[in-house]
Amino acid sequence: MRPDILTALQAARTAKRPVALVTNLRSGAQKLVYRDGTEGELCIDVDMIMAAQEMLARDESGTLQTGAGPIFVHVHNPPPRLIVVGAVHIAEPLVRIGAMAGFGVSLIDPRRAFAASQSFDGLTVSTAWPDEAMADMKPDVRSAIVTLTHDPKIDDPALEAALASPAFYIGALGSRKTHAARLSRLKERGFDDAALARIKGPVGLDIGALSPAEIAVSIVAQIVQTRRNP
Repeated sequence: MRPDILTALQAARTAKRPVALVTNLRSGAQKLVYRDGTEGELCIDVDMIMAAQEMLARDESGTLQTGAGPIFVHVHNPPPRLIVVGAVHIAEPLVRIGAMAGFGVSLIDPRRAFAASQSFDGLTVSTAWPDEAMADMKPDVRSAIVTLTHDPKIDDPALEAALASPAFYIGALGSRKTHAARLSRLKERGFDDAALARIKGPVGLDIGALSPAEIAVSIVAQIVQTRRNP
């Protein structure tokens, strides 16, 4: 591997920027393919670049055939992220199940008493306000965001930050009545119907979940469904 390719690959991984290393298995020439561009000496046509980008989106490494020989696409994606707002009872199983499903989990709750009252197995809980915390976390296209507090002072700023991000999933806990009131408030804040349609509410798949653990299962299942079937 050429030093410039290695340096760029390491930089992308450090920055948690999705990248695919594309190698011609015959010549050894390589190219880095990002969602929004490429770099490197390997010459491949637009169709092959798009195919590599699709593999990057699917988290799927593999071999493609070209006129210049087979190329191997090695996908380097950071773990998908799950950002949970609200250290409530449902958050405890949600954090565990989300981690088991392969997500890097972050938890936000500015109410220190709530954060201290639950057991999160060593997970650091941000006590910043959600909009401030997410400004630091910078949710991207591999991020899922779930609000759980029912408190507009906490959930609404979190949802505003989520809607301003390219997060692939946004969910909010609450009844249909609560969700309707939430959408009305966000509409008053300038969000249109297309933006508000991104919010899954009531959150989770409709599986008849009742307990906190069952609700957590339904939420993670809906996140996975959305991620795998965009």
